[in-house]
Amino acid sequence: MNGQTSTTALASTAAQASGLEERAVTVLLSEYDALKAEQRSRIGFRDQLLYAVLTAAAAIAAVTATANRLELLLVLPLTGIVLGWTHLHNDHMITLIGRYVRDRLGPRLHALVDDGTDIPMFEWESEGRGDRRWFSRKVLQLGVNLTTFCVPPLVALVVVWAAGPHTPAVLAVSLAELAAVAVLAVQIVLYADVARQVRA
Repeated sequence: MNGQTSTTALASTAAQASGLEERAVTVLLSEYDALKAEQRSRIGFRDQLLYAVLTAAAAIAAVTATANRLELLLVLPLTGIVLGWTHLHNDHMITLIGRYVRDRLGPRLHALVDDGTDIPMFEWESEGRGDRRWFSRKVLQLGVNLTTFCVPPLVALVVVWAAGPHTPAVLAVSLAELAAVAVLAVQIVLYADVARQVRA
């Protein structure tokens, strides 16, 4: 009788453990779906920002030419800074989601469903990093980001300065924008972190 009771208790414990594992897998897969949905949304929004800054630059240039007031070009650096920082933040969050799935969520799921085959989870998340052209793509994308978000503001500032003289207020605003564009450029390079990713 005692042996039968022990066997029943063990079976019940095993069933409970199995049920807990299944629920844990379900929760983790739900987390994965939510993270991928957020990542897709951020990717779409991030990519639209590239077109937004180009459209804004064309619109500001047209208004400036129509009004014949070069100081209106000072709106362009502000636009580039805001859109550039938004793009940078979204790109960083997209990278963090991918890293979390690769380094934390995948191993936790693998530990729960491991059947001895040792098949990695979500291998696609790191597939692109094995491409021999990955480094050149990262460098080119860095160049695109700098050109899109930093070059038009700098061109606008140079045009404004070249058309001087200007009031102290205009000069102060333009110098503040120059400093902000420089900070944005540095942050874009730092967040790209190509050297660290190559070592990884």
